[in-house]
Amino acid sequence: MTRPILDPSALGPIARAGQRHALRSTPQSLSFEFGPPKTPELEESLWTCIRRLEPLAPTFVSVTYGAGGSTRDRTHRTVRRIREETTLKPAAHLTCVGASREAVDAVVRDYWDAGIRHVVALRGDPPGSLGGVYEPRADGYANATELTAAIGKIAPFEISVSLYPQKHPESPSIQHDIDVLKAKVDAGATRAITQFFFDIDEFLRFHDAVRDAGVTIPILPGIMPVSNFKGLKKMAAPCGIPLPDWLGELFEGLDSDPDTRRLIAGSVAAEMCARLEEEGFHDFHFYTLNRADLVYAICRVLGVKETAS
Repeated sequence: MTRPILDPSALGPIARAGQRHALRSTPQSLSFEFGPPKTPELEESLWTCIRRLEPLAPTFVSVTYGAGGSTRDRTHRTVRRIREETTLKPAAHLTCVGASREAVDAVVRDYWDAGIRHVVALRGDPPGSLGGVYEPRADGYANATELTAAIGKIAPFEISVSLYPQKHPESPSIQHDIDVLKAKVDAGATRAITQFFFDIDEFLRFHDAVRDAGVTIPILPGIMPVSNFKGLKKMAAPCGIPLPDWLGELFEGLDSDPDTRRLIAGSVAAEMCARLEEEGFHDFHFYTLNRADLVYAICRVLGVKETAS
């Protein structure tokens, strides 16, 4: 029996992605987020992750900054080590919550003096109260827009900012979020990185609204391949990120089956990236959680291969 050759449209988004790789003229742009390690064991895990992903030649990698500056020293140390010991271009997260303008400015100058040229400017959450009521210090920067402007006045950094594609939990509307983004761009932001999401259609509608508002800076979809659904719910709830029912259904009954959970997590994230690629996106930001295996596999789905050392 001779079977007909399938039309590409009959294939799924991952298979179609594989077909596009040989014909693609626009290279993918990747970035990875890491967290500063708390223990020697976690530091070893982090560096295993970094070394695994380094050959994929990301545009930049970022290192998070704890609430209220709680990881300031560890963030600074990790960023400096990445710059000194790898080929990667590190970006340092910076928050203004719970700190004076003078203290924040000192951190910014320290980064510049250490050779760091990219900062991810965030307002941040109060220490110990993720999702709680934010109260700016009288002598501090009130929000990420003020922080962005201040960074640019100190030195000509590249400045990335955050973006919630499904409305910031403290925002009255999507339009307000877009207005805040425009203010950040006016203050000097050069790139926006979205919080993680799972509703692609809603993200695309939001992206169209941002572009219709005249915002032209790159918008990187934030992708988080998470195999622990209970942990994902804890992260998503304070941030106001809705999790679709179908995602919970996929993980139902798998609490004691980590291997299957990981396969599902990788499949979901890879399919999201493949579909976003079909919608014209070429920049992807991965929340790695300091683990490389799923992220590495998803990047291969996007056609990204290791560069020669």
